[in-house]
Amino acid sequence: MPAIKILVGTVYGGARDVADHIQPMLEAKGFTVEVSEEPSIADLENKELDAILISCSTTGAGDFPPNFDKFYHTLHEQGAALSHLKYGIISLGDSSYDETFCDAGKKMDAVLAEYGGQRVGRPLEVDAAEHFDATEPAGDWIGRWADQLLQAEIA
Repeated sequence: MPAIKILVGTVYGGARDVADHIQPMLEAKGFTVEVSEEPSIADLENKELDAILISCSTTGAGDFPPNFDKFYHTLHEQGAALSHLKYGIISLGDSSYDETFCDAGKKMDAVLAEYGGQRVGRPLEVDAAEHFDATEPAGDWIGRWADQLLQAEIA
């Protein structure tokens, strides 16, 4: 079974709700799934995982939640060999913060790609101004992402 770890960056629990909502959907497609709010560089370097999925909210002026901040800055400053890593991004934000909308997800995407990670599919950006509950758009998106991941694993 392909293995996915969902790394969650959250303040008020919305990104965790997304992870908990999509976990059984991924499991129904045959993946083993672990959810963690304590991300580490070791998660990214774990070659036993087939993919990492980031579910992260943006806080303040484009900042990371406290539980994700050190993880991001450590990766950004120290780097990691990620050419084996396939990943996806679910980013939660509020479009009323125009210039920093979903910035945490965009920054994670950029740093993972910078160190060789291979993004699968397009990132999902969930706008709190449109969706009070981010689980609905995430549920719609995850099936397509999982199918793309399976295709990437075969290729």
